[in-house]
Amino acid sequence: MLTIFERLALVAGRLVMDVFHAGILVEHKRDASPVTAADRASERLILAGLRAEYPDIPCVAEEEAAEGLAPRDPGQTFFLIDPLDGTKEFVSRNSDFTVNIALVRHGVPEIGVVYAPCSGRFFSGRPGRAEAIEISDHRIVGRRRISVREGRTPLTIVASRSHRTPETDAFIRDIEAAEIVSVGSSLKFCLIAGGEADVYPRFGRTMEWDTAAGDAILRAAGGMTRTPDGMPLVYGKRSQPGESDYANPSFIARGSIS
Repeated sequence: MLTIFERLALVAGRLVMDVFHAGILVEHKRDASPVTAADRASERLILAGLRAEYPDIPCVAEEEAAEGLAPRDPGQTFFLIDPLDGTKEFVSRNSDFTVNIALVRHGVPEIGVVYAPCSGRFFSGRPGRAEAIEISDHRIVGRRRISVREGRTPLTIVASRSHRTPETDAFIRDIEAAEIVSVGSSLKFCLIAGGEADVYPRFGRTMEWDTAAGDAILRAAGGMTRTPDGMPLVYGKRSQPGESDYANPSFIARGSIS
């Protein structure tokens, strides 16, 4: 399954970059968030590939969900797809957008890939093994195993300027951490998984397709994502009072630290 994820992400990444270089026409969804031809083309390709290989596993994908087409009950095993995570960065011609594909089983993100086609960074994870993959012209040319590092002083935080909240600022002040900013959400998980950072606090709304693939890679590398009350972040959340299906609460992703 991971091999199929990797192949689909590479082809989707090529499609995304074709649009990136050709020119970007921006539309807006019902919630006013931006969407482009790259989002739609990437999602169509990934969904076609997954449904051909695994017709019995439901798919929850961002653009289908925006159109009200997400499955009513995906069950205990389903795919989560964000065909272009970071559309705002894509439109602004920044490099941190990614293609994300994940498998969730019993609320846990077990398998995931994150591909940043503009920068060529590619990460994958399955239970017990996470890897950084070397890419050349959207092709795999090498891979190496990665794992979280032991916490150090000061800890390194990954947190974006565009999603900073007072709670995030307070968290950073409390642990007196060094800080890395302006890294796409999925890549934040991967930097921790690869031992380049220690903590990613997110106090604010995200959706499960934003986080599942990166979270799967982090867990495969020995890290964990928990809610502020210390419980593991779970997936497949629906019928949440006052909140949309598949919306996440605040969370803190960590490497090998207490």
